[in-house]
Amino acid sequence: MSKFDRIKRLFDVPYFQLEEYPQEAALVSKVNGKWIKTSTQEYINQANQMSRGLIELGVKPGDKIAVISNNRTEWNIIDIGILQIGAANVPVYPTITAEDYAYIFNDAGVKFCFTSSKDLYDKAASIIDKVPTLEKIFTIENIPGTSSWKEVLDLGKDETHQAEVDKRKKNISELDLATLIYTSGTTGKPKGVMLSHRNLVENAKGSRPRLPVGKDNVALSFLPLCHVYERMLIYMYQMAGIQIYYAESIEALVDNIKECKPHVFSAVPRLLEKVHDGIMTKGLAAGGAKAAIFKWAMGLTESYQYGKHPSIQRKIADKLVYSKVREKLGGRIQAIASGGAALQPRLARFFNAIGVPVFEGYGLSETSPVIAVNSPVTGVKFGTVGKKLDNVELKIAEDGEILTKGPCLMMGYYKREDLTKEVIDEQGWFHTGDIGEIDSEGFLKITDRKKEMFKTSGGKYVAPQVVENKIKESPFIEQIIVIGEARKHPSALIVPSFDHLKLWAEQNGIEYKSLDDLVKNKAVISKIMDEIDKYNVNFGKWEQVKKFRLLPKEWTVESGELTPTLKLKRKVIHLNYQDIIEDLYK
Repeated sequence: MSKFDRIKRLFDVPYFQLEEYPQEAALVSKVNGKWIKTSTQEYINQANQMSRGLIELGVKPGDKIAVISNNRTEWNIIDIGILQIGAANVPVYPTITAEDYAYIFNDAGVKFCFTSSKDLYDKAASIIDKVPTLEKIFTIENIPGTSSWKEVLDLGKDETHQAEVDKRKKNISELDLATLIYTSGTTGKPKGVMLSHRNLVENAKGSRPRLPVGKDNVALSFLPLCHVYERMLIYMYQMAGIQIYYAESIEALVDNIKECKPHVFSAVPRLLEKVHDGIMTKGLAAGGAKAAIFKWAMGLTESYQYGKHPSIQRKIADKLVYSKVREKLGGRIQAIASGGAALQPRLARFFNAIGVPVFEGYGLSETSPVIAVNSPVTGVKFGTVGKKLDNVELKIAEDGEILTKGPCLMMGYYKREDLTKEVIDEQGWFHTGDIGEIDSEGFLKITDRKKEMFKTSGGKYVAPQVVENKIKESPFIEQIIVIGEARKHPSALIVPSFDHLKLWAEQNGIEYKSLDDLVKNKAVISKIMDEIDKYNVNFGKWEQVKKFRLLPKEWTVESGELTPTLKLKRKVIHLNYQDIIEDLYK
């Protein structure tokens, strides 16, 4: 019997930490330029205070409470406060529209809402008249004219309701609904994924043995807590006695890494691409002998094999170059968990080669989320998402679709039994919508999204994600979407890596006044065509990108072209660039 067996419900996690690994800095956030630490005991005390305050407000088991906030200590206190009285936490992405807020709040029947900043309060307040169930909005930051979350804590100072809190805790089953997570959705309205306490607890337990860090180590958290991936990791970190530091923002990330020197954090491939490009651009810009040594050292990363004893050359490169890069990333990183989208094997190889271990995993909101993950414990193979968790079942259907079941599989979609039946078959297998294969050693490889494959006018199937991920290995290409449904050949819309392209343009005497000028330059277009041709050789003639158009600005969450987890919204991009796409096929 494992000591982790004592954890059945999510609110058991901080109490487990108090018994096994009490921390002086369980949760740490930056306030007015200073890192403020909250101990495990203080965390529990404030969560109980929150629970008592919510009971005073009339919150009943089964009620839904929305949380719209950046990552911060208060998020966890509110979360546990909600969960241990039998209510459900409905975390909402800060970046989505007010219309999306209204849809989610009405679908879930949200009773109360907690927001952090004035912008988020204003957005939530703008839809209060459209949500009949919504009684009040509280703000975490001190915003004049709003109700502060401290009002709820103040209501809970009186310990009269603690007996009721304890009673409710005892009555909560691990199979009860803990959270409703609305999928960001690349198409259509978001669906409410119902996750029980057991779903998330079992995923945290199943993932824990793959984590090469533990008690008193430091995790930095910056991916949104409203996303199931980061949220599950936060519970797992607490179970392992890991101190959690919350980054101020993506913009402050580099500074925060230097300050808290994390041993572990999670990232999405898009961020790792930017870190890689930043390292390369800075190293090559040094010029002279320094740039030559840097280029030589980086060239060695291309032949790196995980777990192989380093050569003399690599040891020299480590001393001269890699160690300095690691120092800028805090100097203590033992694991970066990459998820949310496919990671280029080139990037995984690069980071591991320089001594910054990146381990790619795979999962969905519906699976709480981790299905499989690479790990130094169970093995690492670049180009795969690792081996399945021990408590997860996995198989490949006849058409190549990845199927899974087990204790981490969702309860279903909220109020949408029809949609639930579409994805969970009669034998209990969840159909992921991803195509993949399991190799002879048990490593899972994702080859494409079932729904994203398209057929050319010649009747040939193309898996765009495979082509995109290969072409994105070019240092000149930041973002790419491959198109060609019912067309005679695939084409692409491409956002160049402007840092790299500007450096190349400067070295080749290319003048330009704006990014718009740069992407229309004939020499630039020719260079990108050369890059595409280099990667086209990996594909059949019908899969190769024949034409492309360079775009002068990135796709972003704010522009509506990326989901909050930075996946391409293909339909939106197709619509926004309809004229350009038509022009490509004239």
